[in-house]
Amino acid sequence: MAADASSPDTAHAHWRPSHNPWLVALTVTLATFMEVLDTSIANVALPHIAGNLSASVDESTWVLTSYLVSNAIVLPLSGWLVMIFGRKRFYMACVAIFTVSSGLCGLASSLGMLVFFRILQGVGGGGLQPSEQAILVDTFPARQRGMGMAVYGIAVVTAPIIGPTLGGWITDNFSWRWIFFINIPVGLLSLFLTSRMVEDPPYLTRKPLSQVRIDYVGFALIALGLGALQIVLDKGQREDWFASHFILIMSVIGGVALIAAIAWELHREEAMVELHLLKDRNFSLSVLLMFMLGVVLFGSTVLLPLFLQTLMGYNATLAGMALSPGGMVTMLSMPLVGLLLSRYDARWLVAFGIAMVSAGLFYMTRFNTQIDFWTAATSRMIVAGGLGFLFVPINSIGYAYIRKEQRNQASGLINLARNLGGSFGIALVTTLLARRAQVHQNMLVGHLTPYDPAYQNQLQRTTSYLAAQTADPVQAAQQAHGLMYAQLNQQATMLAYLDCFMAMAVIFLALLPVVFLVRKTVPGKDAPMH
Repeated sequence: MAADASSPDTAHAHWRPSHNPWLVALTVTLATFMEVLDTSIANVALPHIAGNLSASVDESTWVLTSYLVSNAIVLPLSGWLVMIFGRKRFYMACVAIFTVSSGLCGLASSLGMLVFFRILQGVGGGGLQPSEQAILVDTFPARQRGMGMAVYGIAVVTAPIIGPTLGGWITDNFSWRWIFFINIPVGLLSLFLTSRMVEDPPYLTRKPLSQVRIDYVGFALIALGLGALQIVLDKGQREDWFASHFILIMSVIGGVALIAAIAWELHREEAMVELHLLKDRNFSLSVLLMFMLGVVLFGSTVLLPLFLQTLMGYNATLAGMALSPGGMVTMLSMPLVGLLLSRYDARWLVAFGIAMVSAGLFYMTRFNTQIDFWTAATSRMIVAGGLGFLFVPINSIGYAYIRKEQRNQASGLINLARNLGGSFGIALVTTLLARRAQVHQNMLVGHLTPYDPAYQNQLQRTTSYLAAQTADPVQAAQQAHGLMYAQLNQQATMLAYLDCFMAMAVIFLALLPVVFLVRKTVPGKDAPMH
């Protein structure tokens, strides 16, 4: 049955913001771009941070983990916090916390201080993405929503690509502290523009604190579960996964806490996280698709530069430049997708995007150690073009049957899915790369025996060449064995990269049938509420 005339959806159906929607979109995207950038910008600066603060490189990884943990905890709670503080006030508080903590990070004199300030920075950053997404959905009418979400999508998809390159350049030319200081002017500008441009819609009513019953148990379970899960994903490969007692304990804690949190929240009248939204088929499928988008976006963004630097000998700047054309393709494709979304069924755009990303990843399985710069750049452009066709339509599908007053809660869950997908993607590719390199090395070593004619011929030729250079046959023989082993390691690692590209391609292509389980939506119109 359709909503009656007295319902919030109908009563405020014609509300529009006072300012131009495009100005609102640019205003809120500014802070979100800054926040997403910070999830990856510090990666390349870790050795510099460790050296400057007298810490080991392994200890310095808590600079990344601490941010991701606090960020993940706040994301699903953002909708509940909006209900208490109001969306504009909550969004501005998040920008202020993020900006101030960025300055404190840059001033930190010890690793402990830096990790603490990164936790605060993650708390502020966690509320930015879901709040912006909900603001955009409410600001634009249905026929323009795709284009509005494209602005947000450009920031979310391109920031992780730009982050490592920008972080490397700042660290090499200035100091690691400036990767945090640059957030201060952006944050101040964002606060000024938000105070002028953004407003809460009339159906968003704050609850007085006296009427709010804080769910301490739910909050504790969610914080403990997501925090432990994020630590496991970020530290797992480095600690050899379940061979580490620490990872095993964190996995048990995370699993038990999350299961308990789900059971608790489903039976709460005023739940902190509205899990009942997942009963909507479109929303639950969009959460799944967004999770997988995070897996491929972050996984491939880590994998390709690593391949170029470890096997091709590229420096960080050149590897970043190989990804840059892909970022440009995404920036160009998203507005096009926003326009197409007002005319065509979102499901077909998502299906096309999945096919295109998979094609780009399959293309990467043909890499070898002799590829040129443009082969790497072209493969990334294909993947990036496909990603551009996914982000906006998936969000459109997710919000199609969600009531207006539920959009903040929905936004928190869908952004949590993408961020967790990113953590799973990075953990997947780094683990698969290490494990498959070992497998291929063991297989290739089997051919390096005195009974293999090809190996013996190559070894003799290499030894003869080196002996002619050094006039020392014993040293030449040792060097020849070393060179042959180095080549074996290179080939094993190359095959491992190809396995990773193939795994991501197959996993992503397997999502195609999921797209057609989605309920159809009418292009350019809000779906009727039932």
